[in-house]
Amino acid sequence: MKPLIALLAGLVFGLGLIISGMGNPAKVQNFLDLFGAWDPSLAFVMAGAIAVGLLAFTWARKRKTALLGDPMQLPASRTIDAPLLTGAALFGTGWGLAGFCPGPAVMNLATLTPEVWLFVAAMLAGMAAHGLWARASRA
Repeated sequence: MKPLIALLAGLVFGLGLIISGMGNPAKVQNFLDLFGAWDPSLAFVMAGAIAVGLLAFTWARKRKTALLGDPMQLPASRTIDAPLLTGAALFGTGWGLAGFCPGPAVMNLATLTPEVWLFVAAMLAGMAAHGLWARASRA
């Protein structure tokens, strides 16, 4: 049942990306182009996501288990440190340059566009490199 629920959640997320137009990297890049072809629609998508997230996290904090019975796993730390800021800066830089974050990039693999495949390959390589670095740092 859990894989089916995960698939359904992914499909709803992908559908939301398609409906909002956030699968189009030009939408993101135009949002960042304040003095050119500025497109504020990403701000509305972000505001909607924040509202849903606030409701979901408020509800989740009151629970011990998730809807499917697994233990609730919420972030324990609220510390803003160098790794968090570095990761946020790298994410934002990649998002601004390519116009993709991980969700829309994976969704756009279906377009078979070489640039999207290159982006996802670079993203996965970065994740693997971080995993190796994190393991080496703990050892």
